Amino acid sequence: MDSQTSQSSQASPSPHSFQVDLRGLVDLLSHHLYSSPKVYLRELLQNAVDAVTARRAEEPDAPARVRLFVADGGLRVEDSGVGLTEADVHDLLATIGRSSKRAEGLQDVRSDFLGQFGIGLLACFVVAERIRVVSRSARTPDAPPVEWTARDDGSYTVRTLPHEERPEPGTTVHLVARAGAGEWLSEPRVLALARDFGSLLPYDVRVGDEAVTDLPAPWDRAYASPADRRVALARHCHELFGFTPLDAIGLDVPLAGIRGVAYVLPSAVSPVQRAGHRVHLKGMLLTERGEQLLPDWAFFVRCVLDTDSLRPTASRESLYEDETLAAVREALGERVRSWLTGLAAGDPERLSAFLAVHHLGVKALARHDTDMLRTMLPWLPFETTDGRLSLEEFAQRHPVVHFTRTVEEYRQVAPIASAQGVGVINGGYTYDSELVEALPSVRPGTVVAELDADTVTAHLDTVASADEPALSGFLAAARAKLDPLGCDVVLRSFHPLSVPALHLDDRAARHEQARADAEEQADDLWAGILGSLRGSAPRARLVLNHLNPLIRRISSLRDPELIGTATESLYGQALLMAQRPLRPADSALLNRSFIGLLEWATHRDAAHGQSSDRQGATDE
Repeated sequence: MDSQTSQSSQASPSPHSFQVDLRGLVDLLSHHLYSSPKVYLRELLQNAVDAVTARRAEEPDAPARVRLFVADGGLRVEDSGVGLTEADVHDLLATIGRSSKRAEGLQDVRSDFLGQFGIGLLACFVVAERIRVVSRSARTPDAPPVEWTARDDGSYTVRTLPHEERPEPGTTVHLVARAGAGEWLSEPRVLALARDFGSLLPYDVRVGDEAVTDLPAPWDRAYASPADRRVALARHCHELFGFTPLDAIGLDVPLAGIRGVAYVLPSAVSPVQRAGHRVHLKGMLLTERGEQLLPDWAFFVRCVLDTDSLRPTASRESLYEDETLAAVREALGERVRSWLTGLAAGDPERLSAFLAVHHLGVKALARHDTDMLRTMLPWLPFETTDGRLSLEEFAQRHPVVHFTRTVEEYRQVAPIASAQGVGVINGGYTYDSELVEALPSVRPGTVVAELDADTVTAHLDTVASADEPALSGFLAAARAKLDPLGCDVVLRSFHPLSVPALHLDDRAARHEQARADAEEQADDLWAGILGSLRGSAPRARLVLNHLNPLIRRISSLRDPELIGTATESLYGQALLMAQRPLRPADSALLNRSFIGLLEWATHRDAAHGQSSDRQGATDE
């Protein structure tokens, strides 16, 4: 290889520009970047508002008008903004992605702008086949008006116009609807979209003669009384979200550039349901489906607010997750928290009405926030053996706060524990057991204990020692029948008398039973592994009530087989009363005991009939 060839191969390649397929780009915008063609109008409004903002940065007294006119299947948008020269047109409109914020002299007011001028107009091709822009610069009054006309095939022309074509500075954008998109440029649709997107814009915006802006915002207006404010905000909420709120929470956070209101939902919603908040950016509606705005625990409110600090995504239809949004989320959560604290301190009736619907959300907050738990302690409702009470009320009544971790456990012991004077809280509902366990941290000296089978049994009276010898045979037969099921049998005296038997176990006992069931059905290798995991947890127990008349009659039986059948029936009935899921072995036992009792009853009746027949023959 000679030196000339070597030098040629090492030379830098010539640069080339990307060729943009505008039709393909418009398809990308309409199907993947924007959620709906309606965003074209937001982009037009953003461009107009940015232009007015840019002019007012240099001329504070300059007019601030945006006008939209619908005629002949097209749309015309006029603004009194800073306008463009021919050089600006080439720089901003013909270069995709170039932001109007980068124009010379505007660096100091960048935060006042909403969007990108070139991309904003490009988005209009979602509904338009042709865009015509006529503009005159306010910065260069002697520059002639300039016209930029573009088609959706990617072609455009630029030419200057006589001064009389545009006597005043500003910009006019003409759209001609593309086939099938005419409805988006109709006057009713344009007016509705303009009001939806631009109701909080700081300038005079109109569609024809109809005003678009509605300032000040409802949460910033002066009202004659708090009651008038509440009524006005309730009306505003119903118009936006379709419900009348329980209350309205002010969201004034000046340091974060936030003004707005949170509306409390009047009905319960799932904590996992994604909230849809309306977010305005510098007055322009950014999204009505904002999901990251509040902490997850605040799922019981819907917000509408205006911000100048949050960063939008590329489509400007959602918020960019960054440190600023995280700080705003924390600040708004603190506003909701302060509202709850204020209700607890000064408006218990409204707090009770709120908790009747949304106690789950407050519990979600209180389990991570000891201050909130301390504040809500007298108000949060819990299911207890004394009825629905707050933790504070329950702790005042009972020296030891017993609780169960599951609803099933609570159902097993609640009637018996209540009759014995033992207070129990149902901790089986979401967050409840965690809050009960946190109680000592906000109420020093409180004793909290998980209720288990041993505790319940210990509170039941034992059978008199004089009766024990006569009952030994009965207990032996009953225990032999239930031993294969991993259940012990004990005899106690307790109230209410109507309960013949009580099935008691705990999670450790259930775990051990599940392991034993699996071991029984497994092959030799797996059974050996499961056998090595055998625990020392206490077995489940069937507590028979010696005060119950039925139990007394069964305990007087002498037939071991009949005692076993009766015991199986009592065991099955106790499981059903506790609303416990039945294992296959339990279902088989219920069927077997039911058939056994039927056979015993029918056999007894038949024997009694034969005895009567023999007695009648003797009488004859």
